[in-house]
Amino acid sequence: MYGPFIFLAITHESSHQQLMPQVGFGLWKVPPEQTADTVYHAIKTGYRAIDGAYGYTNSAEAGRGVRRAIDEGLVRREDLFITSKLWNNYHQRQHAIEMARVESEAWGLGHLDLFLIHFPIAQRHVPLAENPFPSWFADKTRTRPMPLAKVPISETWQALETLVSGPSNPQGFVNSIGVSNFHTQTLYDLLSYAKVQPSVLQVEHHPYLVQPQLIAMAQENGIAVTAYSTFGPQSFLELDNKRAMGVVPLLEVPVVKKLAEKHGRTPGQILLRWCTQRGIVVIPKSTKVERMVQNLDCCSFDLTQEDLDEISALDRGLRFNDPGYSHGAPYRIFT
Repeated sequence: MYGPFIFLAITHESSHQQLMPQVGFGLWKVPPEQTADTVYHAIKTGYRAIDGAYGYTNSAEAGRGVRRAIDEGLVRREDLFITSKLWNNYHQRQHAIEMARVESEAWGLGHLDLFLIHFPIAQRHVPLAENPFPSWFADKTRTRPMPLAKVPISETWQALETLVSGPSNPQGFVNSIGVSNFHTQTLYDLLSYAKVQPSVLQVEHHPYLVQPQLIAMAQENGIAVTAYSTFGPQSFLELDNKRAMGVVPLLEVPVVKKLAEKHGRTPGQILLRWCTQRGIVVIPKSTKVERMVQNLDCCSFDLTQEDLDEISALDRGLRFNDPGYSHGAPYRIFT
């Protein structure tokens, strides 16, 4: 495995800890037609963790890129860490199990290393034949929000527990399970009934949205934290997100630029190191090989505590990935 890694929580049956690379490659917004080549080049560059999701609509293509790298001898399957996520329309027990299998088969790698509940919200089930990739909306004009479904998180979590491989479940095809976009209240509730410990919490995390109490709560309970959108508004500008357009891009913030000059690094590397030095996994995305290399090389230097504090002081509590805001739909997940 390349670079530093994080130990994941031991599941109820595991006799060893799973290792998760601390710098992975994210697939959000990678166009399907570019995904296979992008993933292949990411692996060739040195990435050993790939973060995907059913909702990204590019899992099959990502799997092709991985298999190409394996077939060419660049990497072995056991050296890779593949993450995917369950979309909101499949929270009922039978649908969660079915869609996890569909997603694993789309990757075509035999198993998934980590499978997450994407959002703590259940929406109406949509059969694959009706729409293979449902969104936050129930219509193509994106005017009617997808109706909610009365499915508790406990039902979804207990369904995912049946997928975890182990001595008593040799048919399992998932090594670890976890959650994404959860808050402390939901995590505390989950921990009260979980038979399989959630291994990972994936959340939006950048200097404009530090969430120190959420991060601390997860880490105190042995849950590894993965940060997405580490560059803050950068990924949301092309989505016409008004919050993103209303702030200075983090890559251009004077404090970040000053520290980049001080350490002889790029602003992006400074932002990534701010996370990894605090024990947080990052999953940056780029289709440019030069940027891939820079992002991967973000753990070969250290920031001072003063540096870390200066960056954290940029916190505004500003969330960009907020369905209730960015889609104009009444999904008040983060209130």
